[in-house]
Amino acid sequence: MVRLHQLFWSFFKIGTFTIGGGYAMIPLMEKELVDNRHWLEREEFLDLMAVSQALPGIFAVHMATSIGYRLRGIPGTLTAIAGNILMPIAIILCLAIGFRQLRDNVLFEAVFKGIRPAVVALIAAPVFNLARTARINLRNCWIPIVACLLIYLLGVSPVWIVLATILGGTLYGYLTNRKEVAS
Repeated sequence: MVRLHQLFWSFFKIGTFTIGGGYAMIPLMEKELVDNRHWLEREEFLDLMAVSQALPGIFAVHMATSIGYRLRGIPGTLTAIAGNILMPIAIILCLAIGFRQLRDNVLFEAVFKGIRPAVVALIAAPVFNLARTARINLRNCWIPIVACLLIYLLGVSPVWIVLATILGGTLYGYLTNRKEVAS
């Protein structure tokens, strides 16, 4: 059984070293919870991530909530959330207090410019891991490509993309099952 203090420190570590928002935490979370601690299987992690992405609100808190509840119920939920948000809240408070004095500082600006490429890499890395776990291959890779193009080039809302893929997946599953039953 996962101990609450272990859960807290794992999420505290994830929250402390996540720069760039909730999606940047995915590789850290996957490494800690799936690879190092073996608390979740990769498929289970992917499922919890899909549910967390579909909910409105803060992705990082949804992940902590889902995983904490899965591992230890309500106490695990509260512990994972506390560990996950404690350091980011402290950092945000410090930045908010000192931002006025630092916003024109050349060094401060350089640090943030240096962090940007790392944030892009932290967000891109889980995309490739997710594609592998979700079994994206040459036969179905057109789906995420078309979705990205619709969002980026035509400004289609991601909500419509999600609804369309839910409808398409449901229809595909229905037709596939119907063929198998008929055979």
